[in-house]
Amino acid sequence: MAKNRTSAEKRHRQSEDRRERNKAAKSAVRTSVKKFVALTQKKDYEAAETALRGMAKVIDTAARKGIIKKNTAARKKSRMQKLFNRTKAAR
Repeated sequence: MAKNRTSAEKRHRQSEDRRERNKAAKSAVRTSVKKFVALTQKKDYEAAETALRGMAKVIDTAARKGIIKKNTAARKKSRMQKLFNRTKAAR
């Protein structure tokens, strides 16, 4: 970073803020997926269904903001829905 340019310093601060925000959003996506998978493995289907809806909301928000790609979001949601359907049908 150029130390003698105020615009460069500002741009660096902005990119750091965005990086932290994006990192938090990606972490929230991963956390919601882990919670859903854990509930599915415990065979707590009512809670898992609620977690699935919440997870989809978190993923869609991240995709809308451009933090994760649209197809990545669709793939994650599809895989989690398939997991839910498989485990629920197996009981």
